[in-house]
This record gives sequence, structure tokens and C-alpha cells, in this order.
Amino acid sequence: MPVIAGFALAFSTVLTPVQSAEVAAAPQAISLPASHSVEDYIREYFKDAPVMIDIARCESRFRQFSGDGHTLKNPTSTAMGTFQIMASIHAGFAKDKLGLDIYSLQGNAAYARYLYDREGTIPWAASAKCWDKSGKLLARANQNID
Repeated sequence: MPVIAGFALAFSTVLTPVQSAEVAAAPQAISLPASHSVEDYIREYFKDAPVMIDIARCESRFRQFSGDGHTLKNPTSTAMGTFQIMASIHAGFAKDKLGLDIYSLQGNAAYARYLYDREGTIPWAASAKCWDKSGKLLARANQNID
């Protein structure tokens, strides 16, 4: 994930204060049947938000873990997992306020849903050239946030 994507995810928390009601409405992770791949899990979890499936493909190629079994990590930032969520910014909040572990597939997807529900695709703006070929999805997200 480009460094700019990390900044987008970092600023998403800084620019959007979280209200206590929002914290109570944290998305729930669904369990991953043993026979499903990460891609299958993401496709099922985000069947109502297909752009998030494209974002996962672009950010990690549907990977949560590296070849050695550790959570996939960007070598130049703290971006982690399938949705390349900046751990240095989001891990503590996700765990302490929402009960989500962004280092797990389920927690990474649930926290991505949390961000998407509040900010649309803006946190993944840096990778938009990959997942938003028309340029319309990110523009629409920016209009909804303004």
C-alpha cells in the first residue's frame, strides 16, 4: 500500500471524531468456515458493498497473512491485513472501543466496515486508481462527507 494510503487512513480518525453512539454500533465480525478462503470471506462479508471487495483486492490481493503466518504488513508503514489498516492509528481504538482485533481477518474486515460505514471509501483514496476505474466512487464519497 502506498504511503499516501496510510496517511488517508491515519487522517480518517483524526478528522472524524467518534461519538459514543457510533462506538456502540460497531460492526460484528462473522466467523470464517474452515473451507473458505480470505477472498470468499470478504466477498460474503461485503456482499452489500462490492467496492469494498475491490478495495481488498487492491490493498492485499485478498491476503490477511504473509507466507510465514504473520499478519500481512506493509514494509514501509504500520498498515496491516486485508484492508491495510494503519495499526499505529487504529489498533488501539479498534480493540479498546470496539473490541476488534485488526490483526485477525474478522477484526480487519469488521474495522474496515466501521470505517466504510462512517467515511465511505475515503480512507482508501490512495489506492483508488486500482479499485475505482471510473473515478466516480471516490468523488461520490467525497461529496457525501463534505
